[in-house]
Amino acid sequence: MTILDHKIDFSVILSVTKANPNGDPLNGNRPRQNYDGHGEISDVALKRKIRNRLQDMGLPIFVQSNDRKVDQFKSLRERAEANQELEKILKSKDNSADTFATIACQEWIDVRSFGQVFAFKGAGKGAGVSVGVRGPVSIHTATSIAPIDITSMQITKSVNSESGKDKGSDTMGMKHRVDYGVYVFYGSINTQLAEKTGFTNEDAEKIKQALVTLFENDSSAARPEGSMEVHKVYWWEHKSKLGQYSSAKVHRSLTIKNKVEEPKTIEDYTITLNELEGLSVEVIDGL
Repeated sequence: MTILDHKIDFSVILSVTKANPNGDPLNGNRPRQNYDGHGEISDVALKRKIRNRLQDMGLPIFVQSNDRKVDQFKSLRERAEANQELEKILKSKDNSADTFATIACQEWIDVRSFGQVFAFKGAGKGAGVSVGVRGPVSIHTATSIAPIDITSMQITKSVNSESGKDKGSDTMGMKHRVDYGVYVFYGSINTQLAEKTGFTNEDAEKIKQALVTLFENDSSAARPEGSMEVHKVYWWEHKSKLGQYSSAKVHRSLTIKNKVEEPKTIEDYTITLNELEGLSVEVIDGL
């Protein structure tokens, strides 16, 4: 496999229909908003979805969510120690951070893509490891094009969780959703960091596939099946390691504006792509 030898930029346009794309735990799990009223989906949430899609492709993932684990390990440390070479480094007093990082990057695609902080204590004095890996794939927070309207509804529980409780079965709760919103997020893949982690052209292709199918196998009570949809993925491949243009200029070449004051469908938006000379772009429709 060939190490990525050219810079890549990308962008994803997605829509949300009567769903909570990313709840804020510090705000009653209401959909995230900035101070201007625009909706947001954190880069952490987006990376989680990409990891899940890569995992669905059968690729090894280090940071697995508990509800999607495909192994018996209960912690990141246990997953790392399952690799015999990493276990030796963890137990050694004279460990090599570079060697640990190299092995971890070879083992897990999410480590060589997004990076990872390994901070594990060892059993003996001086043992353990503290390693930070910077990944080549960077992703921005997704932001809605127009301010979002949030609908909140009160819900009740129809049965007690435990017997012998005096509390009534009509316990109240709240559920929040975005009625409709179109979001966009941007990202880049850096070749210098790709060389350090061993990120390959094949890995980049997997990331692209994950972006196109971002919301497959991702439904929940907050995000019912079909409520989250990828409409377009824009994939720019430069001809050099540093790239012909800055990522900021590439990302600005894509503009999305709402045509009406309160957009209700993707047709209520105008998407314009100003092609940059000498830079090809692949435009992929969502599934």
